[in-house]
Amino acid sequence: MLKKIPIYLFFALLIIISGLAVRHFVLNPAVQSQAASTEAFFATAFPGLDGQLQPIAQWKGKIIIVNFWATWCPPCLEEMPELSRLHSQYEDQGLMVLGISSDELDKIREFALQTPVSYPLLSGDLDAMSLSESLGNNKGILPYTAIIAPDGSIVKTYFGLVNQSLLEEAFLPLLGERN
Repeated sequence: MLKKIPIYLFFALLIIISGLAVRHFVLNPAVQSQAASTEAFFATAFPGLDGQLQPIAQWKGKIIIVNFWATWCPPCLEEMPELSRLHSQYEDQGLMVLGISSDELDKIREFALQTPVSYPLLSGDLDAMSLSESLGNNKGILPYTAIIAPDGSIVKTYFGLVNQSLLEEAFLPLLGERN
């Protein structure tokens, strides 16, 4: 009987420590926001559909909705028409939607021929996921979307499928600040 008590205590302590670790590293938004930075984002350049390197810094000072996606990802493809509408509707007011794919450029070109969008599609290839991590994607999920304010701060991030009304709720106040 006395031998079983230390085992129970060990497992109870293990459960408590695991719970505290999850709370601190997964559920604590302060830890996540400190880790997310746009420094690496604005220092990056990826090829566009034409094969020319597109420095992301060229869009600094705009409200940026950056969407990390892949051609093989059904939720990514589902949200693209709304992202395209958003870009068309608000581009003149300083909004930029960027699609950064984890696919190779040839796959993105083939996709864009069949499903054109109004915003730039960039080929991040293998570097796309590490860049999304620098913007807070600590789960490695696609699609992953981040809204970046004109001052370079991250306003909001989303794991999984997004829609127009969800994104407008986050960026429309920023448009008011610009005007």
